Amino acid sequence: MFSAALKSAMKNKTLSKITVSEIIQTCRVNRKTFYYHFQDIYELLKWTLEQEAVEVVKNFDLLVNAEDAVAFVIDYVSTNQHILNCAYDSMGRTEMRRFFYADFIDITSSVIDQAEAVAGLHADIRFKRFLAEFYTEALAGMLINMFTGDLEYDREDVQKNVILVLKTAIPSALLAKEQDMAVSAPLSFSDTDGG
Repeated sequence: MFSAALKSAMKNKTLSKITVSEIIQTCRVNRKTFYYHFQDIYELLKWTLEQEAVEVVKNFDLLVNAEDAVAFVIDYVSTNQHILNCAYDSMGRTEMRRFFYADFIDITSSVIDQAEAVAGLHADIRFKRFLAEFYTEALAGMLINMFTGDLEYDREDVQKNVILVLKTAIPSALLAKEQDMAVSAPLSFSDTDGG
C-alpha cells in the first residue's frame, strides 16, 4: 500500500518533493502507522526496491539460474526506469551507488562463495572481499547507466556479458589467486628437512 502510493507519486514529482503527509493521505492511514514501519520516504523507497527486486534476486541460485536472475534485474530496471530516475534525481549518483551497493554486496558475495564451493577452492577471505566489492561497484554503476541512459546498452549483450562474468571470470579469479598464494607461500622446515 505505501509502496504503491510512493510509486504513484513519483510519476508526477521528484522524491524530495514527496511528503509523508501525501503518502498517508493516499493510503488513508495516520502518521503513526507510517512511522511505525518507516523512518522517512527514503527508507520506504529502499524497502520498496528491496521487496520488488533485491529479495527476489537473492532467492535465485545465481550459478545455476544466472540467466533468469540477470533477465529479472534488467526487466525490473526497464519497467521501473522512471521511478529509478526519480530517485536518482533526488539522491544523486554517489548516493544511488551506495544505495545499490548495500544490497548488492551480499548477492555478489554469495555468488563468489558459491563459485568457490563448486570449484572446491579455499580462497583468501580478503581477496573474496575485494572481488565482491569490485563486481558490486561494477554492477551498481552499470545499472545506474542503464536507467539514466548515460550509456547505451544492448539488453541481450548486457545479459550475456554479466552471465559470462558470473560463470567464468569469478571462478577463474578465485583459482588464479589460490595458485598465486600456493606459489608464494614460504616453505616450512618440515617441507625441506627431508624427514
